[in-house]
Amino acid sequence: MKMISSHAHSDEEEMFLVPPTQAPPALPAAVGPEASKLLQRMFRDPRVLQPHERGDLITRLRSAVDLAPQSPEIRVLLGMALCVDLQAQEAMEELRQAVALAPECFVARLKFGELLMRLRICDQAAEHTEIAAQLANNDVQSELARRQATTIRTMRREGIERGGYGGLVPRVLRFRRKSAPQSSAPILAGSK
Repeated sequence: MKMISSHAHSDEEEMFLVPPTQAPPALPAAVGPEASKLLQRMFRDPRVLQPHERGDLITRLRSAVDLAPQSPEIRVLLGMALCVDLQAQEAMEELRQAVALAPECFVARLKFGELLMRLRICDQAAEHTEIAAQLANNDVQSELARRQATTIRTMRREGIERGGYGGLVPRVLRFRRKSAPQSSAPILAGSK
């Protein structure tokens, strides 16, 4: 039986220990402490922010963009807050500008791809997600991009159900057919 020295034993323990948790990345200073608190709550669960809190967060982030218009990070945060507030067009514009300012930014590419995916613009979503995957710096980023790319491929393969009038017209016509009178007998009107 081989004895393990205390030094070797501590090396084995170190191999299996979970690395210490890292502090969350710092938010840009231009955002401010109140907006930072709201952002942290939004990142934990986007549904917890009340409508007035979402509006306040968007106002604060727009002010931060005015202070630092060349900051892609703040534009990404604003785009994400706009998405949570269901302002898709404004979110798309902010994320598009973030990508234009920093084409090599993983988060800007990934989030822009995610918004495009949710809006069912799958070709562009796949393109931005692929670029994000190439820009990934670690396993977590790679996994996020991989999962998003998988979702986009699934959407393409299974077909995309788009809303709008395409689904409404057939339903209306189907309803009219069902509600039409089934009898072909003439209706006689009485006279007095």
